[in-house]
Amino acid sequence: MAGTQVFRGAKLATMTGAETPYGLVRDGAIAVCGKTIEWAGPADALPEQFASAPAEDLGGRLVTPGLIDCHTHVVFGGDRAGEFEMRLNGAGYEAIAKAGGGINSTVRATREASVAQLIEGALPRVDAMIAEGLTTIEIKSGYGLQSETELAMLRAAREIARRRPVEVVTTYLGAHATPPEYKGRDDAFVDEVAIPVLRAAHAEGLVDAVDGFCEGIAFTPGQVARVFEAAKALDLPVKLHAEQLSNLGGAKLAASFGALSADHIEYLDEDGVRAMAGAGTVGVILPGAFYTLRETRKPPIGLLRKHGVAMALATDCNPGSSPLTSLLLTMNMACTLFAMTPEEALAGVTRHAARALGLSDRGTIAPGMRADLAVWDVAQPAELAYRIGFNPLHRRIFGGQS
Repeated sequence: MAGTQVFRGAKLATMTGAETPYGLVRDGAIAVCGKTIEWAGPADALPEQFASAPAEDLGGRLVTPGLIDCHTHVVFGGDRAGEFEMRLNGAGYEAIAKAGGGINSTVRATREASVAQLIEGALPRVDAMIAEGLTTIEIKSGYGLQSETELAMLRAAREIARRRPVEVVTTYLGAHATPPEYKGRDDAFVDEVAIPVLRAAHAEGLVDAVDGFCEGIAFTPGQVARVFEAAKALDLPVKLHAEQLSNLGGAKLAASFGALSADHIEYLDEDGVRAMAGAGTVGVILPGAFYTLRETRKPPIGLLRKHGVAMALATDCNPGSSPLTSLLLTMNMACTLFAMTPEEALAGVTRHAARALGLSDRGTIAPGMRADLAVWDVAQPAELAYRIGFNPLHRRIFGGQS
């Protein structure tokens, strides 16, 4: 077929949910036309229609779907390395806050940055992710907490997709924290800033989804619900930072809105898991924040398995609680810290991560899916989660192009 490229000599971790672990095809082939997978399966079953297409032998390497990071805050100003050092030298929360630390330090630095500076700051982080096989990334706002900077963050996220061969999904996170100028007036912030800026960002075409932070240090379920109602009126899907530090019923609230995902979820209880299962809401596991904050309460992996809730994995890349840019390390952390299996970890950064973003055209190797692929110098899929600080990527294929 004209314009078709065939890849042979590959182990395919199709991640299709087939009966074999990883949906593994040991001697596989993939036929790609343009940006789309036309066929994938055992090499000896390659249809005759692809027999004359140009073919490339991948030398027995493993091929997986391109990796997807479904929860990041990769666009921000400044850094929090000084705060990290203060904490390890014994400074407490109050001392760090008095020294200008905490999320408000990132808000200040982000407000001071231009769109160009935000882009230039984010690109090295995105490049590190691409170098590990990333093909799709979600990028949140949430460090502006006022109109000009929230819009600037979303514009920067859109521009990253034009500067790099990666697909960007934007998420508006106006209800992330209350800025200093609204201290003690959370409801006013939601009504006067978070919701109006959402409408402005949507009007500019900058928003693919809407998020919030439902927690004692952030916003109540009622406040988040008002943001979600505004999102619903704009026909935008929602997701939620929920049950990270306590259980306020955020996951149940998210499920009641048919949320794409509930993220963090360390304090999630069985009622919340049932609600997520009923709504088809994905649980996004974020081991980077658990590790960095030295938390002890683990997400209820067993309950999520029991009730059939899909589990995605993401870096949660951000300057304060998860300065992590490696999905491979994220996979290892999920296995080592939370006892997820290597197969669950790989599904978490492919098939289930796609679902957490509402994307049905990627995350598996199957006909009709985007030809976003990662080719690895490994003998078996488990190696991707097994190794620490090692990148075995041989090649990345994005939309059919290397």
